[in-house]
Amino acid sequence: MSQTLPYQQMGTAARGQAHALFAQTMGYVALTAGLFALGAWLGRNFTGGVGIVLFIAAFAVLIAMRFAVRRSVGLTVALLGAFGLLSALWQAGAATALFIAGFGAAGYATRRDLTVVARVCFWALVALIAFGIVLIFVHIPHGALVYSVLGLVIFAGFTMFDFQRLRTNTDNAEAPLLAASIFLDVLNVFLFFLEIFSGDKQ
Repeated sequence: MSQTLPYQQMGTAARGQAHALFAQTMGYVALTAGLFALGAWLGRNFTGGVGIVLFIAAFAVLIAMRFAVRRSVGLTVALLGAFGLLSALWQAGAATALFIAGFGAAGYATRRDLTVVARVCFWALVALIAFGIVLIFVHIPHGALVYSVLGLVIFAGFTMFDFQRLRTNTDNAEAPLLAASIFLDVLNVFLFFLEIFSGDKQ
């Protein structure tokens, strides 16, 4: 079971473990991002149908990680790499990097428990999904822009929460799952920025 403690209550050894977990997790995030870029290049000529199949496969891999994490760290890392490779898209990278860096740093530095923020963001995400379904059937002026901006607000909260978990967790076995959570934040932020920027070009 993972151990989560306020940073100021950690001993020297626990802080060392937290720093090691941070380095390991961000290494996994970097690896996943690299495979994400490779997947974008490999899939640059894929049709929309193939893209949908690969997107579904990416989330099947993410679910498989939940079952693999306690059995084999190597298998979990391999599944994480497959997740990054399968969920590839490109554009809006600079904005995404700045967004994640800013809110990630805020979450990592804050001493306030962000669990409540994550809970609120979860229900806000459910509402956003419902709003997205409405947009499929009902034309709302600037609805896509509103959807994307609200999505960025929600994932700002998730990003802060995940980076706080990264700072306070001392279980190295959790590193692949933490990396997957952060990568999901990055991916969603990326897609929201992509929608905003592509909308500006239409």
